Amino acid sequence: MDFALILFLLSVVTGILWCYDVFKARKQRVKGTPDPWWVEYGASFFPVILPIFMLRSFWVEPFRIPSGSMIPTLLVGDFILVNKYAYGIRVPVINKKVIDIGSPQRGDVFVFRYPQDSTQDYIKRVIGLPGDKVEYLNKTLTINGQPVPVTSAGDYVQGLDSLNRFSETIDGKQHFMLNDPTKLQEPGSIPHAFSENCQHSSTGFICLVPPGNYFAMGDNRDNSADSRVWGFVPEENIVGKAFFVWFHVDSILPPKGLRFDRIGSFK
Repeated sequence: MDFALILFLLSVVTGILWCYDVFKARKQRVKGTPDPWWVEYGASFFPVILPIFMLRSFWVEPFRIPSGSMIPTLLVGDFILVNKYAYGIRVPVINKKVIDIGSPQRGDVFVFRYPQDSTQDYIKRVIGLPGDKVEYLNKTLTINGQPVPVTSAGDYVQGLDSLNRFSETIDGKQHFMLNDPTKLQEPGSIPHAFSENCQHSSTGFICLVPPGNYFAMGDNRDNSADSRVWGFVPEENIVGKAFFVWFHVDSILPPKGLRFDRIGSFK
């Protein structure tokens, strides 16, 4: 079950118990008698659960990075904060936008519900906006006919592999991305909504982003399952904008353990 739904149900149940206790039951209890079990284990949790639910639903929500698809920007073991209101106020649980504050921009790092399985949360970089023409041919990214500027930034060692690191600039926002020189472009994708908007070949793809959708890619370009594989991100699947690494613990790759140098903002 979705954690947001669990918090919502707990807020409703404990809220009902709290209101009943405050406005009726408490007035009928003999002074000095202990609170009944349903107050101690139910109503008393409402003042704690409600602020947590409101905080996660409308302001900021924590996430943990489980995979290496966003290396070098985000590492496995990073704990990040996601701004829930940057792209509009949404009704909790059903994720329906009710107040339009903003929308994803090219170059943003955003969290969204995986279009093929909405119970999973994914994090990628926004590459294409609705109506954009996105091309990725021979590992060269082009948006609306304009090649995205890249400059070499040296090698990046990932485990036993040495990858090519580049500085990439999208709409004036600079970030690092990786290419694996040993991997070829894999053609094709799994069936998805608006599959007809994409043309795949042995050298890459060309996609026209449909209205109400976004094209997302990982910064670890040859080690990321993203819009190249499973299609576009519908607007209603968007969770929020990632903006801060607040903690890091890594038990897999060296240096193992806590890494305080990871704490801070990212691009």
